[in-house]
Amino acid sequence: MTTLEFSYSLTKLTKSLKPFALKLTRDLDDANDLLQDTMVKAFTNKDKFTDGTNLKAWLYTIMKNTFITNYQRMVRRGTFVDTSDNLHFINSGAAIIENDAYGEFAMKDITTAIGNLDDVYKNPFMMHFRGFKYHEIAEKLEIPIGTVKNRIHIARKLLKDDLCVYQTKN
Repeated sequence: MTTLEFSYSLTKLTKSLKPFALKLTRDLDDANDLLQDTMVKAFTNKDKFTDGTNLKAWLYTIMKNTFITNYQRMVRRGTFVDTSDNLHFINSGAAIIENDAYGEFAMKDITTAIGNLDDVYKNPFMMHFRGFKYHEIAEKLEIPIGTVKNRIHIARKLLKDDLCVYQTKN
């Protein structure tokens, strides 16, 4: 695919990506920024795109990963955005006092929930949690990569169900 064809394809898919950006950010300006970041990353990494694969899915993945990366960066900084008319950045890290007892209870429950998982789900989940990539887990456990992904997904679902008391209600 030539650069011109790639650019044209990106432009055509912009309209279908915008609702997904809005769903992720829940703000029009942030959605536009996310869409722009996605298009820039896609264009700068066009050499990594393989002809014949689904461009739309590739762009959705870039957008989702960009959103997650930006969110994690903001959380790590301990900063949140005041969405009032003034739009200040406020560093709230020093002003928060946390109750360590709640964290200890939660950690104990999480550890127990993970311990209750069958080894067939627990081993791939813990390896992924420790930073192993899917293909590394598949090689180490000598199972197909699809099975690894499925088992991690099931482990997350079981943990989510087991730890439902910690979920916030919207």
